[in-house]
Amino acid sequence: MDDNDFGDFGSDPYEFANVIGDGDQPVYPGCRKYTKLSALVKLYNLKAKHGMSDVCFTELLILQGDLLPEGNTIPTSMYEAKKTLCALGLSYEKMHACPNDCILYRKEYEDSTNCPTCGISRWKEGKDSILKEGVPAKVVWYFPPIPRFKRMFQSHETAKSLTWHAARKSIDGQMSHPADSPSWKLLDDKWPEFDVYLEPLIDDLKSLWVGIRGVYDAHNGEYFTLRAALMWTINDFPAYGNLSGSVVKGYKACPICGDDTPSHRLKNGHKICYIGHRKWLPINHPYRRQRAVFNGKPEYGIPPEPLTGEEVLHMVENGDRVCWKKKSIFFDLEYWKYLPVRHALDVMHIEKNVCDSIIGTLLEIPGKNKDGIAARLDLLNMGVKTDLQPKYGERRTRLPPGPWNLSRAEKREKPARYAITRLCFFFNAICAKTVDVSKLDKLEEDVVVTLCLLEKYFPPSFFDIMVHLVVHLVREVRLCGPVYFRWMYPFERYMKVLKGYVQNRTRPEGCIAERYIAEEAVEFCTQHLSDVSTVGAPSSQKMGVSKPLSGCTNTEEVLPYIEQHMIHIKTAYPKFRKRTKWLQDKHNSTFIQWLRFKVQSELEEDNHGGSENLRWLAAGPNMAVPLYRSYLIKGIKFNIKAQDDVRTTQNSGVYLLAQTMQVASAKDKNPILSNMGFYGVIQEIWDLDYQKFTIPVFRCDWIDSSGLVVDELGFTLVDLSKIGHRNDQFVLASQVKQIFFVDDPMHRGWSVVLLMPNREYNDVIGDEVLGDVIIECEPFTRGMPNVDTFDELVGELGGQNIRDGCEDIWIK
Repeated sequence: MDDNDFGDFGSDPYEFANVIGDGDQPVYPGCRKYTKLSALVKLYNLKAKHGMSDVCFTELLILQGDLLPEGNTIPTSMYEAKKTLCALGLSYEKMHACPNDCILYRKEYEDSTNCPTCGISRWKEGKDSILKEGVPAKVVWYFPPIPRFKRMFQSHETAKSLTWHAARKSIDGQMSHPADSPSWKLLDDKWPEFDVYLEPLIDDLKSLWVGIRGVYDAHNGEYFTLRAALMWTINDFPAYGNLSGSVVKGYKACPICGDDTPSHRLKNGHKICYIGHRKWLPINHPYRRQRAVFNGKPEYGIPPEPLTGEEVLHMVENGDRVCWKKKSIFFDLEYWKYLPVRHALDVMHIEKNVCDSIIGTLLEIPGKNKDGIAARLDLLNMGVKTDLQPKYGERRTRLPPGPWNLSRAEKREKPARYAITRLCFFFNAICAKTVDVSKLDKLEEDVVVTLCLLEKYFPPSFFDIMVHLVVHLVREVRLCGPVYFRWMYPFERYMKVLKGYVQNRTRPEGCIAERYIAEEAVEFCTQHLSDVSTVGAPSSQKMGVSKPLSGCTNTEEVLPYIEQHMIHIKTAYPKFRKRTKWLQDKHNSTFIQWLRFKVQSELEEDNHGGSENLRWLAAGPNMAVPLYRSYLIKGIKFNIKAQDDVRTTQNSGVYLLAQTMQVASAKDKNPILSNMGFYGVIQEIWDLDYQKFTIPVFRCDWIDSSGLVVDELGFTLVDLSKIGHRNDQFVLASQVKQIFFVDDPMHRGWSVVLLMPNREYNDVIGDEVLGDVIIECEPFTRGMPNVDTFDELVGELGGQNIRDGCEDIWIK
């Protein structure tokens, strides 16, 4: 199958529109709602959504054809349906490959029948050992990117998204997109215009770098020359080694440090550990002089300088095989050696593996525990933490509890617990949607200190290559921008989708390829047909929800009247003009009545009396107020507390940041006006009806100030049983942020406050201002917890490493 079977729609966008029009025939004579194409796309959506087999889908099509009137155009089989869809989509290329992965039978090897490297036949061998000529032994399914790029630009919305980075307004000092990173800017500055199975991709990337002429941009309505560059590869660490050609295990396993990788072989553990992160500390840091709690030696080294692409290319071309096992095929690209980051470290796998190591060691999970007899003997060989050496008995061996072992109450010692907490805060910070460049240096210093703290409290066997790679993550954030553009989460999720395509397990690649191009065709059809959704896209709950008016005191039309009312009060009560609190209380109690009278007077004087919305606001809402258990506003769903009590999810927590008068005492007549945060739980949702519009308000139980504390780690803790502000329970729904409460296991009756990110922000933020908006879920705390109070500087002899009050570990 190739593009020639169904025509090439990439060269002329109008030809593709004509093909869509040819299929725009009613599904049966007289039908006005569905066409043949739209009905087929909707049916295929059902197939993909519910995982129907091809046989089931064929039977459904036959039943649909029987139910509809005569003359209907519903296909009678899955084959016919796929033929229609594929005619509107793109295709793949099937390339024969050597069974030993030596070559692809393309270009000069296209007509070969045997591999020139290993001599094995190109054709598959049957059960009778007879070659089946014409049946390849191995096949590569390749999806060319160039025609897909062309098709993307034929959609108005997709073309707009593809060029969004060029038209958006960036914010100085903030990185919210790879276009803000030095790697992107290097390509813009240097080029202002712009393995065997990878060979077809490299050829297409070379063509994209030179430029593909005559590509139509539906957004701007013009033809242009398409140029594209591969910024970096995204993969897990073993695949990092395959694509980059670097060694990812052994003494030189770190591709960033290279020859200077801080590695040490554990004699008893029979593995390589990667300790020595003190060299990344400032030269006068006290940890550099400590010996007993680290490796028994002071640290005078400096951090290694990462190799540039040009240096790496020079090394592999000159036969350096210490850190590199081959020359990467990506160096065939003209620009590859100039990129500061060519292969990105995957934060998802690093975070997951480090988390597994921590939990496995703390909970002593078999297979994941980094502690044991071998780990203790390695400590003894290194001359550190010698009091933790195994105690051999007649039948069993006793291991003294170390700083990383849990006590009966399952509470950690503060230094070790804080080191783990700091590591969690670090991952939370680098995974932010928007990165503050000015804070990256401090973040890098903090994570180095955190790794050094882990070296103090965990055995050397804990420090595999995944833990070491953490020290390089800030560097890649600085060079490449936010990590969520280059981690493996979306690709790992999509792997599950691809596995679901497989119906015939003896031919998984073919099943995936056929299903993919069919759904790809549906995807392109949705851009040209109305009332048709993309395969797998969840229906949005926010469709059809109108945007309510913000409220009486939160609109620009009302603000001038607020100022006039304050002047009116000061004039009417001159004795109280300097008493700020009295003036504010008087304003709150009389403003609505004054506004109604003011608007009515203006209406009688000049017959307009402000806008229509202002007149309805002044008249007041309908006294019959509907109550809701749930409400959608600004793309976020809010529930009342009673609704959350019968569900496993939590949507009733709210946070309000408001300007409030801070009083020192009850006699304070001149309070200070400042911002103050309030935490509450929604009890009722009112929808005030002003005839022409509605205003949703929440009646909340607000936490009293006596039930709010900030702990030493920077977390906000609240006692939900302490309710205050009972005379001021209502708040506009548009003014609050959604939060949730997590029970604190260490402080009974208290809950930790965490902010909720808005997952579907694309539906609630205008495309024109997307570049000006920082889409962010705020981090847990404003900075790393300070461990100086709990980290006593030890001397040459070190301190006690055995946990008090913790049971010993017995090994048979």
